[in-house]
Amino acid sequence: MPNRVVVTGAGGFIGHHLVRFLVRQGYWVRGVDIKPPAYEPTAAQEFLLLDLRLWENCLRATEGMEHVYNLAADMGGIGYITHNHADIARNNILINTHMLEASRLAGVRRFFFSSSACIYPQYRQNAPDVLPLREEEAYPADPEEGYGWEKLFTEKLCQYYASDYSITIRIARFHNVFGPLGEYEGGREKAPAAICRKIALAHDGDEIEIWGDGNQTRSFLYIDDCVEGIYRIMLSEYNQPLNLGSDRLVTINELVDLVAAIAGKKVHKRHDLTKPQGVRGRNSDNTRLRAVLGWEPHTPLEVGLERTYRWIEEQLRSAGRIP
Repeated sequence: MPNRVVVTGAGGFIGHHLVRFLVRQGYWVRGVDIKPPAYEPTAAQEFLLLDLRLWENCLRATEGMEHVYNLAADMGGIGYITHNHADIARNNILINTHMLEASRLAGVRRFFFSSSACIYPQYRQNAPDVLPLREEEAYPADPEEGYGWEKLFTEKLCQYYASDYSITIRIARFHNVFGPLGEYEGGREKAPAAICRKIALAHDGDEIEIWGDGNQTRSFLYIDDCVEGIYRIMLSEYNQPLNLGSDRLVTINELVDLVAAIAGKKVHKRHDLTKPQGVRGRNSDNTRLRAVLGWEPHTPLEVGLERTYRWIEEQLRSAGRIP
């Protein structure tokens, strides 16, 4: 029988894609989330609707499992994580602490934790032409408030469990994951999806709103590379956190131009300096990822954006919002 694994957050964007990937690899997968996937049925052999902030639900989620992919989290784009520090920190610390302890009690052999580039110090991200962030630069700590602090704390908690209880821990620091089947409106969407939605709804020559001056920089990781990277990290023998991201740095204005070209539209940018825009620049240093895995993300940004834009455009058309 294939290894039995559980993916928490399986109703969310990355978790849903990861379930599908693992099933294709031959695993028996239990998906767990507080909600089912929004856009297509799960591929999991079993799907449990559970609130993982509750201890007893984490015991049920991990029962009989060999590997845990813990992706469950209260999170969203920059607007959401800027304005919900208490909820995010409380909910995610409850989920992660309970899942770690339940996994220990269930005899889980490997535990994957999805961390974030938001753990990196803000003082290293003050300029658009930021140097790529190396894993060892997480300290001295100055992560983003709320979401960044709870991710950094859970990284340490995972390491304590590995040291004290000999559970095998693997940690990836995600850098701005995007792709089809992700949130594209409602407040939790991230920049690529929000921009795709705005341009899909715009007419040629329209003006769209951009948060900040548009010169802030990021790298963006396509979902297919993300789930392959998760799997490779989980099966690796490396026990320290690893960046999982693209190392191609672009400004938000450049991202808008790329999506507009895919859409075949000309749009004018209206910059709103009152909206949250996060750190000034952030990029992934993939040196260690390449050394550990002999692999790194390879999907070109334009290819990922094309797939994402077409999917969002079709969702909007199916809803009658685009002729």
